[in-house]
Amino acid sequence: MRTLTFQTLYVFFLIHHATREIVHSRVTQHPTAMWTGRQIVNTCYDTDPPRYLIHDRDGIYGYEFGRKVCALGIQEIRTPVRAPKANAIAERFIGTLRRECLDHMFIFNERHLQKILAEFIDYYNCHRPHRGLHQQPPCPASLSHPAATTGPPGEIIAEPILGGLHHVYKRAV
Repeated sequence: MRTLTFQTLYVFFLIHHATREIVHSRVTQHPTAMWTGRQIVNTCYDTDPPRYLIHDRDGIYGYEFGRKVCALGIQEIRTPVRAPKANAIAERFIGTLRRECLDHMFIFNERHLQKILAEFIDYYNCHRPHRGLHQQPPCPASLSHPAATTGPPGEIIAEPILGGLHHVYKRAV
């Protein structure tokens, strides 16, 4: 991702393949194997580590990263060279993030991108329907009140996400 001043920023994310939930994301200007390894450790700090980790052959998954992943008991699976379909779920999220969010915004700096990413991931995990999950979000937001089953329908309220780029619709109480 490029900022308004043409700096390149890199987004690191971890996605749970079965649920499509984005469990961790961070932004940096200078990714290294040490930084990436630290992100894995931070993700697994208060949860059980996954059994497998699928990633491409980028240099940020170097020796230091591999050492930390091995210490957590995670088995690394590297995708074949030039085979984006080998990790199609992650590639699909990248495309969705670009098409539905980043292509419509100017990014100022690392902190700004992290804030936008956090808001989009909250929308992606809790509200956005996914075709692979039968039009359900990965982590449906709990309803604060059930929808009325009898009587006339209530007023619908649109809650803006990302400054109005997306909306979440809720029934008024």
